[in-house]
Amino acid sequence: MLPLNQTTSPAESPESIALEAAKLQACVDQPLFTRHAGNPILNRKDWPYPINSVFNAGAVRLPDGDTLLLCRVEDRSGLSHLCAARSSNGIDAWRIDSRPTLMANPTDYPEEIWGIEDPRITYVPELEQYAVAYTSFARGGPGVSLALTKDFRSFERFGVVMSPEDKDAALLPRKIGGRWALIHRPVTTLGAHMWISYSPDLRHWGSHKIILEARRGGWWDANKIGLCSPPIETAKGWLMIYHGVRQTASGSIYRLGLALFDLEQPEICLQRGHSWMFGPEAPYECGGDVKDVVFPCGQTIGTDGDTIHLYYGAGDSCVALATGSIRCLLTWLDANSSTAGRNAV
Repeated sequence: MLPLNQTTSPAESPESIALEAAKLQACVDQPLFTRHAGNPILNRKDWPYPINSVFNAGAVRLPDGDTLLLCRVEDRSGLSHLCAARSSNGIDAWRIDSRPTLMANPTDYPEEIWGIEDPRITYVPELEQYAVAYTSFARGGPGVSLALTKDFRSFERFGVVMSPEDKDAALLPRKIGGRWALIHRPVTTLGAHMWISYSPDLRHWGSHKIILEARRGGWWDANKIGLCSPPIETAKGWLMIYHGVRQTASGSIYRLGLALFDLEQPEICLQRGHSWMFGPEAPYECGGDVKDVVFPCGQTIGTDGDTIHLYYGAGDSCVALATGSIRCLLTWLDANSSTAGRNAV
């Protein structure tokens, strides 16, 4: 769990208190994420075999200190697979697997006949393994599949755990009330909202509940929302970056917002930001195969417990990096949120 360190010691000087207050105010007034100057950090020219594009990467920091990105790679047939890239600093000098790391296997898993996409990685201490939730795609539409791995070389596949139409899923890293919890985004007659489901064994899922509804009308996150990177556990709650899709006359705009959920009852939304806090601005975000898209599937947290390295797909064509502060995200949320997070407005 990440510390907040938001209390002030009586021994602190007025100057240090004022400096701290100024830093917190900057979290409200300034951009929450800073794009890396070398963006995009990965594109198709980096790949060791022919592809169309690389984007929407799950992310994790490995025990040896390397950052691993499990990237969605679209080949020239139009179908996607997953491929791992490793870097000692999480920025450059990527060591990319010479062949796909996880391919669709439609023979054994027919739900993958049109490829696999958009992985989210959660390290699960109880299992001493990484859980990879990804989208499997077939004639019935997208569904949620799950796999476990210790080394990103071999995988134990569970197959589809949430049937179509469903995607944007991540497993929480620990059990809640003795059960595993999965956040996902089914499309139902109720709309494209975010749900949570519970399981005793990662295979059988129930107790389905809506946790965050897409708003209605002219809001930036009206009609369709979904989880971005896996939620971050903080002392205040599960901090979630989610995407909202704004439909315009010229197409869709994918932007990012924030919400906070109760630690032991994650179906309860404590806060939800009114406005989006990160959106497409750079040329590599506003162009590409799908313009006006920023779409994170993963992040790593710095050794300070506060710095967040957000890895996101840009324009469905490349991988980019932005950095921010968990503390600033929470401060911004305090200043720009309501508690009516679950209900549409």
